[in-house]
Amino acid sequence: MHTVTPNGQADAAAPLANVRILTIEQMQALPYATQLLGRLGADVIKIEPLTGDSGRGSLPAITDAQGRSCGATFLRNNFHKRSMAINLKEPAGRQLVLALAPGFDVVAENSKPGALDRLGLGYSDIKAVHPSVIYASVSGFGNLGDSPYRTWPAFAPIVEAMSGIYEMKRENDHPPTVSPVGALGDISAALFATIGVLAALRHRDRTGDGQYVDVAMLDSVIALTDIVMNFWSMGLTNGNTGPLINHGFRASDGWFIMQVAREAHFERLARVVGHPEWISDPRLAARKGWLDHLDGVLRPAIEGWAQDKTRDEVCRLLSQEGVAAGPCLRDAEVVADAHVRARNMVSKIEQLDGSGPPVLVPGNPIKLSGMSGLAESQVPTLGQHTDQVLADELGLSASEIGALRSSNIIG
Repeated sequence: MHTVTPNGQADAAAPLANVRILTIEQMQALPYATQLLGRLGADVIKIEPLTGDSGRGSLPAITDAQGRSCGATFLRNNFHKRSMAINLKEPAGRQLVLALAPGFDVVAENSKPGALDRLGLGYSDIKAVHPSVIYASVSGFGNLGDSPYRTWPAFAPIVEAMSGIYEMKRENDHPPTVSPVGALGDISAALFATIGVLAALRHRDRTGDGQYVDVAMLDSVIALTDIVMNFWSMGLTNGNTGPLINHGFRASDGWFIMQVAREAHFERLARVVGHPEWISDPRLAARKGWLDHLDGVLRPAIEGWAQDKTRDEVCRLLSQEGVAAGPCLRDAEVVADAHVRARNMVSKIEQLDGSGPPVLVPGNPIKLSGMSGLAESQVPTLGQHTDQVLADELGLSASEIGALRSSNIIG
């Protein structure tokens, strides 16, 4: 949605063009949030250890021009950022962060709870040098409050399991299906962190005051999987999501999903598939009857009607009559889908060593009428912008930067 110049400055027309973010981050829960803010125009500077964000070591991976591995997790989450490599284990490295912080609107981190406090880079430390800072933390179980899990390590599937959605959707005595939609725990936390940062920026615009934004991955997944506690409180247990058709059916070339939750839609379905008698069938008069007779009456008829039609044909016919349906697309079909292409939802990362086809990652889902031209910046190499940022932000000379590098403070 915006272009980025070689020095990392965003298009002035972008809504967050004047927002600056300094982030100590790794993997996905925070990096996706800062990437989204970068796609909206923020200037994002990413601080990595000298060995790199741990997402660079994920698999699958590609190889950069220097022969170093760059993992898929990193590739998906670091557009529109500049990279600095700073050794935070050394006091001089931590001092660089404290010196940089006053030049940024937002300082963000997703380290283990308490880790940056112990390094002298927690909220109180940054606020001491930058009173109006917005300090955002993303962690598994939060930093504020007294979670019994606060010290537990957390990855996306851990908090997804703890949200209750795995057990709710588990069938019979089968084990849970793990990570059914990718890193829901990471992306949900990133989205709520983005909202929190934007709200804090708006509040600071009005009051001049910064604040601490605390987002827990478990809280975020619980919010997205809202039906778990809501339906339980209303008496629906053991995966029961209520009396509606919300199931998969087979067409000639694969599966499609259909949702029918209203009587008027059921009547339309009956007519489309050639069974208008269902409308007056007393067994199907109530919604519960739809489920009671799903496999014995409805499914054979629906799949019999669909057996000589493709998924697209089925869904087009149903949609024309106001019945919600969509095909279960395979991975290659998603990439080639006309909607996905029309909405610029495929971004390409050229192989860093110049060989092979590009790596594909999702584009920016936020479309704004006031922003023009989609142009993703290449993900940064490790420490690519360290010297530039230290010179521009702190006025360090080449010899001073060289001394820091020879002392293993920067990379």
